[in-house]
Amino acid sequence: MKPDCDIAIIGAGPAGSVIAKFLHDAGMAVTVLEAETFPRFVIGESLLPNCMNVLERAGLLDAVTDAGFQFKNGAVFECGPQYMSIDFRQNFEPSDCWGTTFQVKRAQFDQILATETARAGVDIRFGHRVTSANLADGDCRLGFTDENGNPGELRAGFVVDASGYGRVLPRMLGLARPGKSIERRALFTHMRDHITDPGYDREKILITVHPTRHEIWYWLIPFSDGTASIGAIYPDNDPAFAGMSDQDIFNQLINDTRLGSLLANAEPIRDLNSIAGYSAQSEKLFGDGYVLLGNSAGFLDPVFSSGVTIAMHSAELAAKALIARHNGNAVDWNMDFAEPLSKGVDTFRAYVDAWYDGRLQTIIFNQPDDDSQLKRMVVSILAGYAWNMENPLVAKTERYLEMLHDLCAPSS
Repeated sequence: MKPDCDIAIIGAGPAGSVIAKFLHDAGMAVTVLEAETFPRFVIGESLLPNCMNVLERAGLLDAVTDAGFQFKNGAVFECGPQYMSIDFRQNFEPSDCWGTTFQVKRAQFDQILATETARAGVDIRFGHRVTSANLADGDCRLGFTDENGNPGELRAGFVVDASGYGRVLPRMLGLARPGKSIERRALFTHMRDHITDPGYDREKILITVHPTRHEIWYWLIPFSDGTASIGAIYPDNDPAFAGMSDQDIFNQLINDTRLGSLLANAEPIRDLNSIAGYSAQSEKLFGDGYVLLGNSAGFLDPVFSSGVTIAMHSAELAAKALIARHNGNAVDWNMDFAEPLSKGVDTFRAYVDAWYDGRLQTIIFNQPDDDSQLKRMVVSILAGYAWNMENPLVAKTERYLEMLHDLCAPSS
């Protein structure tokens, strides 16, 4: 039987929309099955500048730019009296690479990407939940239920899993594995922030570290409408919070830092949410008739806002491989996708590990004020440029992290 489409994509989030747009523009027939109905709430709201390059190449940037999202040019890190402001424009990349981006409400952002992709001609079916997968390259079948609960089947030559935290194929194929890091828990909400502090910079994400427990940290992501996303990350099942409600834990954590005064007049506009066990990996990134993108392949940690960047980068890499196949060229999924993707992910992972073991916090809070090449290399990673092998912090991540730590560590 003839397939219904060349490529079936599970999920219409950033990874799904970006790869669908690339493939459609290259002349391929694409169908996207999205379980939810957009707009829908999701976190991961602070983009990195590298995202902008991918959106531009996919022809999706203008719609994002026109939406009026909060401009973002960097990050501020705080821990008690320690303070460091980092401008993403002071990076190690060529001048034609983006150094600014946006802070976005994902419900609106994801809908914009999906709407633009559908407007280009991609078949996106919302409310379609994948229930089964029989996969073989050239003959893939996805069972689903539609928005009315009716069963159906989609036949495709190849399947892309961009289902994010849903991790549809890893769960169905037994590929999902827990992350190797310590289990952490996130508490988060949206507030009308009413921040009046003249020193507060809405053009940067604020990352706050607990003054005595440096493994606990917080995000404050301002939006253009006067609201903000606020979250706290702490070790799961921490005995210090035994018997406490989520709201009491959140309130205590916030009030342990300057955020308590900064948000003194804030009004919650969403219920407090939680997520635990978010760090996960897939046993492999591709197989017979499928490839995994973004969070479906694995999620590291939210500390450097790398999730959407990894999702978009993986989408573009996979799109290049699938377009090459479509044009009759041989593709080696390991060499053309898994290895190049993993280089940047491994760089981010090294930074996450260095954050929690304290080395990166030492580097960030003790950087020299001058505009050195080493500082630009660090900024490039924080701006999402984790795949540039010209940057020694990418090519030899651990070696240079150790060197930077030794340079920045306060003398005893």
